Amino acid sequence: MERPLGVATRGTTNPNRLRRVDNWIVETCGDTLRAAADPLVVDLGYGATPVTPVELRARLAAGVRADVRVVGLEIDPVRVAAALPAADPPGLTFARGGFELAGLRPALVRAFNVLRQYDESEVADAWRTVTGRLAPGGLLVEGTCDELGRLGSWVLLDASGPRTLTLSAKLTTLESPATLAERLPKALIHRNVPGERIHDLIDALEHGWRSAAGYAPFGPRQRWLRTADAVKEAGWPIQDSPRIWRHGYLTLPWPAIAPR
Repeated sequence: MERPLGVATRGTTNPNRLRRVDNWIVETCGDTLRAAADPLVVDLGYGATPVTPVELRARLAAGVRADVRVVGLEIDPVRVAAALPAADPPGLTFARGGFELAGLRPALVRAFNVLRQYDESEVADAWRTVTGRLAPGGLLVEGTCDELGRLGSWVLLDASGPRTLTLSAKLTTLESPATLAERLPKALIHRNVPGERIHDLIDALEHGWRSAAGYAPFGPRQRWLRTADAVKEAGWPIQDSPRIWRHGYLTLPWPAIAPR
C-alpha cells in the first residue's frame, strides 16, 4: 500500500453533522452508485469517532443500493483502531489512508471538513490525487459544514475536475445567506472578496433574501424559494428545481463561481 498522503486533522465530529450532504449524495449521486460494478464508497478523514461513516453506510444502503460498501479512511492509526468496533463487514470497514485512498478505486469519495484545515494552495493537488484514483466515472464530494451541519457547501468533482458548487442551509435556522460565506470550501473561502464571482453570488443571495422579507410570515422555505428565484432571474445559472431548493440546497456550475 502507498504511504498515506496528508496530515491528521482536528477530527471533531457530531452525529448527523453530515446528514444534509448525505441526503444530497443519495439524490444527486445515486445513479452513479447504482451503475457501478463495485459500489465502493470512501469516507475520507472521518475524524475522531466513526459516526459519520456509520451514518453514510446506513443512508446509502437505504436510499441507493443495499450492497453498498463504505470504507472509512483515517491517516491517524489511533482513530482507525478506535473505529474498529463499529465495523460491520463487508458493508462497513475502516483502514488507514489519506488522499491516495489506500490503493482503493471507489465509485464515490466523501471528504468533509478535511481540506478546510489545509492551505488553499494545497487544494488543487489534493483534488487531483483523489480524483486520479477514482473508479471510471467516479465522483468526489469535497466540502465543509458547521459543527451541527446546519450550514455547509461542497464541490462535486470527477476525473476532469470540479463540476458544481452546492450551498446548503437548514432553513428553519437560517438567519441570512451571508452566513454561508463562513462555510465555503477551502478553494473558495478566501475568495469571498470584491472582484471574485463567489463574492458576487453571496451578495446576490443576500440581496434576494432582503428583498424577499415580505415572504417571511409564510415561513423560511417560502422566503428561500423567492430568494432562489430572484438570484436565477438575475442571471445566475442555478441548477435543479424548486423541489430541491425547498430543502435548502442551491447548486451552480463551477465556472460560474470559480476563482478568477
